[in-house]
Amino acid sequence: MTVVVGYVPTPEGEAALTQAIAEARKSNTTLVLINSSKGEATVDNRFAQEGDIHDIEQRLASQGIQYLVKRPVRGHDAAAEVLDAAEEHNADLIVIGLRRRTPVGKLIMGSTSQRILLEADCPVLAVKAG
Repeated sequence: MTVVVGYVPTPEGEAALTQAIAEARKSNTTLVLINSSKGEATVDNRFAQEGDIHDIEQRLASQGIQYLVKRPVRGHDAAAEVLDAAEEHNADLIVIGLRRRTPVGKLIMGSTSQRILLEADCPVLAVKAG
């Protein structure tokens, strides 16, 4: 059993991580954290800094959560990375954070969360930042 969480260093990413921790603890299962970048830009604000990842690992370890952190940089979009991890680890649940967007913004820019919701083979829990 595995919980996969798509993480970005934003309030929505933190909300997803907090919920994923609760779900992993409740099911006594492994948490797989995905923080990816396409690698197209020299700076990607969605790719967490090493210090942030270290803090997350300490947080998970201190709570007794079995975890795996994956930080792929191989040209795939975030939705593909989360869906691939869910398949690879036979996920029971995917947790993602949602941000507020206008309908026009979704139409023009697409939606990572929408793709995960539509293509996932397991349940997806979408959370909003408080």
